[in-house]
Amino acid sequence: MLKNPTPQQIAWYASLISIVGVLALSIILLLVGIENRSFTYFLILGVSLFVLIYNINIFYLRKYIYRKIKLIYKTIHQEKVAPEEKNKSINIHSNIIEDVEKEVADWAENQQKELNKYKTWAEYRRNFMGDISHELKTPIFNIQGYVESLLDGGLEDESVNRLFLKRAATNIQRLQTIVEDLESISRLESGDLILEMQVFDIKELTREVFEDLEMKAKNQNIRLDYKDGASNSFKVRADREKIRQVLNNLVNNSLKYGVDEGRTKVGFYDMDRHILIEVADNGIGIARQHINHVFDRFYRVDKSRSRQMGGSGLGLSIVKHIVDSLKQTINVRSTPELGSTFGFTLEKV
Repeated sequence: MLKNPTPQQIAWYASLISIVGVLALSIILLLVGIENRSFTYFLILGVSLFVLIYNINIFYLRKYIYRKIKLIYKTIHQEKVAPEEKNKSINIHSNIIEDVEKEVADWAENQQKELNKYKTWAEYRRNFMGDISHELKTPIFNIQGYVESLLDGGLEDESVNRLFLKRAATNIQRLQTIVEDLESISRLESGDLILEMQVFDIKELTREVFEDLEMKAKNQNIRLDYKDGASNSFKVRADREKIRQVLNNLVNNSLKYGVDEGRTKVGFYDMDRHILIEVADNGIGIARQHINHVFDRFYRVDKSRSRQMGGSGLGLSIVKHIVDSLKQTINVRSTPELGSTFGFTLEKV
């Protein structure tokens, strides 16, 4: 028996066996004489010959199809075949080729998805490393310049020594902010962050955030307030400290891009099983081309203004990760010169 016969060879085998069968039947007829045998006898003989040829063909087809399918499975499957499966016979009653085609198509689709995912992550890593280098470069160079100036004689000059030290300290604080935000992003993306779910009053937490940022708002002449209809308190279920971080980032962001004598308002809306929290301002707003990127890492609508305010460029990205980790949604609406509104949902108790 040939190993891995082709379909053409199988056809030759079947034809040869059929010819041999016909010749054998003819010889039998000549020897016994047709008049001495009944029709039933020849019917039984013919059926027996047919069954014999059929089983021989099935035997070869099984060998052929199984060997070919096994080669395909060796290519598309990552698991080793168990010893008891190696000599397993195929089911001739099933649509074997169609099943294999489907498995191969699924495998090809999964391979393409994996390839696209790897390309996306590779692009992300390249951009991320470039962004980190760019963000760290400015404060490091500033610190280096101030320290070198102090070492070159500025330390003895009372008119600049304290000023340079303060500026160096400001840049160190900015570096620390970037590192802390990077650490937060890393924990959120890796899934290592453990959420401490609890029930709390969202308006009470907002009041605490307003108190924390009250001095900064006064310095920028921006009023912190609630929207009309936000007099009711709502109980929500979430990680209180993470939501504090979300509100702090959103309110702080509204101050950063606010205008003189502006205002930032927070509103609460009952959505049956959820509460919608909105942080709205009448600041400089966001142009349409930037809307889809505001939650991207290190993305800044106004780069000079953001750096001047000491931001890391990761605040909104952290907000998005926290809201996503709670399986909730966040969105933004904005118009240049009219302001921006960030809204996110929380589970209502």
